This record gives sequence, C-alpha cells and structure tokens, in this order.
Amino acid sequence: MITFYEFDDQQSQSEALAKAVGGALHASLGAQVVTPADGARHATLAVSGGTSPRPFLQTLSTQPFDWARIDVTLVDDRWVPETDSDSNSRFAHETLLQNAAQAAAFWPLVDTSQSLDAHVAALNADPARKLPDVAVLGMGEDGHTASIFADSPEWDGAITTNARFIAVHPGSAQHARVSMSLSALKQVGHLFLLIAGSRKRDVLNAAAATLQRNAISQLANAKDVKLDVYWSAD
Repeated sequence: MITFYEFDDQQSQSEALAKAVGGALHASLGAQVVTPADGARHATLAVSGGTSPRPFLQTLSTQPFDWARIDVTLVDDRWVPETDSDSNSRFAHETLLQNAAQAAAFWPLVDTSQSLDAHVAALNADPARKLPDVAVLGMGEDGHTASIFADSPEWDGAITTNARFIAVHPGSAQHARVSMSLSALKQVGHLFLLIAGSRKRDVLNAAAATLQRNAISQLANAKDVKLDVYWSAD
C-alpha cells in the first residue's frame, strides 16, 4: 500500500520526512523488549545515496534524536573504497553523520579488502547485521530502488532470494554494488521513498498500477508492504 505525501519544494519535503523518520525510529525503540543481557535499546536506520537525498540527510543530521541509540547503515553501496567520490558510505559521512547525528554508529556495506562475493556472504552470515527498523529509499527513472536493477544478471535472484544482501552488476550503471534484496526491503518495519519531479512521479504511478519488471513495481505491488512516499515538485 502506498501513502503519498506531496510538497512544493525540497525544504518542506526534507523537514516533513525528517520528522516522520524520527517518529518511526522513536516507535521502533519503544516497541523493543530488552533484557539485561541485551543492553540498551537500539534502532537501525538505512539510507540511500544519490543526489535527491542530500537536503533531507542534511536536515536529518540536525534533529535532536537520541542518536547514540541509532545505528546507521545503507540500503546499497557501490563496490568502491570509502574514499571514492562514488561511495555512498562517503556520502553518508558528508551529509548525515554530521551535527547531532555524529553520535550514531555507522555500519558500512563495503569492504574492498576482500572479494565482493566473499563480503556479501559474510554480511549474510553476520548475526549482528540486523534488518533496518526504518529505511529511506530512492528511485531511478528506470524504476530501480536500492541497487536492484532489472538489467543486471542477478535480477531474478535479487527479487526471489531470502538472503538479506546481494551482489549486483548493473548493465546500465557504473560499478558493481552491494544491496539489500527485495525480500529484505519487504521486511523493513517503516519504509519511506524519497523522490522529486514529475518524471519520477509518473514512473512510480505506472509501477504501482501494473506489476512491471522493475524493483519499485515489485515492492509497490507486494502484499502487506506499506510504502510512504514523500514527493516534491522540484
């Protein structure tokens, strides 16, 4: 089910989404049952890279959340070192992990000291890698979300596997990727989509209306998935 929120500009969109994400994180923390052996409650937030999220992430970084109890990770990342300008990890540090959000712990998805396949296998085997409580997705004009690209050789596996993480080699985009799988995205408790412009709105509307060979359509048409869409005109 899609719930659509419209905004005239990125500032109002960013402020509203930051408030909604804060509410979702607070609700996730409050819903946890913690034993003395578990320690303090923690919530996990997964964010996306790209150009669209920059104003939102910068706004989110200033919010007075209990950041020390929030673990930040990524929905996906390119298989490049963190120092690379294409790294979503670098992008998260430059935009979100600033100001008040410096107190959050960060869990990267990439470690280029080992092979991509070996690293993805290690991510899937790591019990400390919990599913996010809250995730903020982006979407390309081809309908991909996370790094689930329809033109990748991993497409069929990406939308059917029960593994949380997958390796992806997009045909139309640079760099191999590490991404959350479609199954993992479906299990996120609070799922948000941040998009802007008339073209992406048209893509989303078409994807939601009829099941298509793209990730956002697979997600929007999935049973019991609730997706809150925050759209701005510019």
